Amino acid sequence: MLPNLITKTIHLQDGREITIETGALAKQADGAVVVRMGKAMILATVVSKKEAGEGVDFLPMSVDYQEKFAASGKIPGGFLKREGRLSDYEILISRIVDRAIRPIFPDDYHADTNVSITLMSADENVLPDCLAGLAASAALAVSDIPFNGPISEVRVAKLDGALILNPTPAQLEKSSMEFIVAGSKDYILMVEGEANEISEDEMVEALQYAHEEIKRHCDVQMELTKAVGKEVKRIYNHEKSDPALFDKMKSELYGKLFESVSKQIANKSERSDLVKKIKEEFVNGLGEDHGFETSLIGPYFHKIHKEAARNLTLETKKRLDGRALNEIRPIWSVVDYLPSAHGSAIFTRGETQSITTCTLGTKMDEQMVDGAMISGYNKFYLHYNFPGFSTGEVKINRGPGRREVGHGNLAMRALKKVLPADNENPYTIRIVSDILESNGSSSMATVCAGSLALMDAGIPIKAPVTGIAMGMISDAKTGKYAILSDILGDEDHLGDMDFKVTGTAKGITACQMDLKVEGLDYSVLKEALYQAKEGRLHILDEITKTLAAPKADLKPHTPRSFMMWIPKELIGAVIGPGGKVIQEIQKDTSTTIIIEEIDNQGKINVFSANQSNMDAAIRRIKAIVAQPEIGETYTGKVKNIQPFGAFVEFMPGKDGLLHISEVKWERLESMEGVLEPGEEIMVKLIDVDKKTGKFKLSRKVLLPKPEKPVS
Repeated sequence: MLPNLITKTIHLQDGREITIETGALAKQADGAVVVRMGKAMILATVVSKKEAGEGVDFLPMSVDYQEKFAASGKIPGGFLKREGRLSDYEILISRIVDRAIRPIFPDDYHADTNVSITLMSADENVLPDCLAGLAASAALAVSDIPFNGPISEVRVAKLDGALILNPTPAQLEKSSMEFIVAGSKDYILMVEGEANEISEDEMVEALQYAHEEIKRHCDVQMELTKAVGKEVKRIYNHEKSDPALFDKMKSELYGKLFESVSKQIANKSERSDLVKKIKEEFVNGLGEDHGFETSLIGPYFHKIHKEAARNLTLETKKRLDGRALNEIRPIWSVVDYLPSAHGSAIFTRGETQSITTCTLGTKMDEQMVDGAMISGYNKFYLHYNFPGFSTGEVKINRGPGRREVGHGNLAMRALKKVLPADNENPYTIRIVSDILESNGSSSMATVCAGSLALMDAGIPIKAPVTGIAMGMISDAKTGKYAILSDILGDEDHLGDMDFKVTGTAKGITACQMDLKVEGLDYSVLKEALYQAKEGRLHILDEITKTLAAPKADLKPHTPRSFMMWIPKELIGAVIGPGGKVIQEIQKDTSTTIIIEEIDNQGKINVFSANQSNMDAAIRRIKAIVAQPEIGETYTGKVKNIQPFGAFVEFMPGKDGLLHISEVKWERLESMEGVLEPGEEIMVKLIDVDKKTGKFKLSRKVLLPKPEKPVS
């Protein structure tokens, strides 16, 4: 029995239970809980400094989710045999939790904060990612860290037409949609997921269903906070203030900033330069002995600029670059831009541009996944790169960060829904998006460019996918709001919502939503979804002007594929001792051959960019797996000679006995001088011994039969 244990239980609709425990483990952390569901156990801890760092005007928070290999009885691979840097899967879960809890912290709380979430015990029927947000929130709930929660996360899926919560892996595999939804008791905060081309109404229904469960989780956490006596949070003061400076700046700068944003300049650099000039003029006008807190000029200026830009949209329904609220920036695209790539495309929308490639490989190019919970191989993966020059910044390339991993994953989920089924697609597919320019929604540019690159490569996707980033500016006091299509980077920064939606003409395939404001009415959410649909279809019309359907054939330099099935017992014959046979075929024909056993059959894929080489490899494989037929004639090679006849290889790996009586019509006393080893002769298969399976051959039946002498 653990000492000092305080436990609260959440009862799910289907009878399963989630328990939250605190008081026994990690007591030196500011807050620590263990969340259990079945055999799955997650330890979540949170620690936050009492004071903010000098000059820090944001929340420096890190969220790390990690799965211990011991949780599922595994030992890590690699040389070190220990858990290392977070995998992409763990980074994605860390991001989901971060996006859910960050908006709930007070705006003026700036202390270094770390949230650590660790899977300590795994359950094959429980997906831990949908419990991570609950665990993080519960750890904050039992601490004295200021937090305007609690929040929780659940996964909602649809199986056989019915919505279910926190499905098992088996249920998830068969579902038509799955979204992880995070929210507080009053509103939704974050959505991430994918679907099989569902409607906007179906999505809203799923979010409402998930939110009802989230409310119950929040109630239990509030009970837990009361039970541990942490209703009163720590007192802090992380922001300096200078009311006189703010009043001076507001009176002098608001009008100028409102005038600058009202000019509706489309060019990002020109717009930024104009705003910088206003700030510089104000600073220069202060003089040296102004007596104000200099460090506050930047934050106050940003606050006033943000207010001016937001009011422009709310009051005049105008945008920073002059577009209507639902207007999409100019689009152009091309395909087959890179002659050596298997498929390539450039997609440009306004000042955002992606060049994307599609490369087709074999089974040997599959991505190996070795995790505590998830192991296996991926036949489709997408990499997203965001170099510094895309925004005019000097930035050393240090490899992909969490943002790149997250954006790439969203684009991958959007596109995988339209790929052909695995049994119809022999290729491993890698998509790479390099962002060359960025001014908002580069992940959605990746989706559009990825669709074009797949079609340019000749992959028979079900339908092209496009994506759009939606934004919102709202005022809780007046109730005014404006939904923005195809948001700029500035609109993302100044707005209250970033809602990315992807889909085909038929429906939604993926989405990602982050809210920065309290409360989003479902009627507003539905309006945003339908406005997003209008934008998606417009972008679809634009890219289909470039390429409307997959190309009928692969590029000449793309490896072709041929698939055949053989009996399971013949797999060894094709591979040969130690792989000798298949290695010789690949070497002689310059092909790649993949053999695997599926459903008690042998599946063979032959890859080659040269058709004649492929045909040669196929002939040799067919010769190995061909079944001898009685009565058929073969060209054989004499292997060795015995006094009673000769053994002849009439098919690859298959020898038969040519008895001395079947060599010629004339009677032979011996085999001496009749045949030579290595000599090629025509033979006919005349019988197969039913007991031994040995083959009996004849040569004489293929020779003219001598006429009988006249008596």
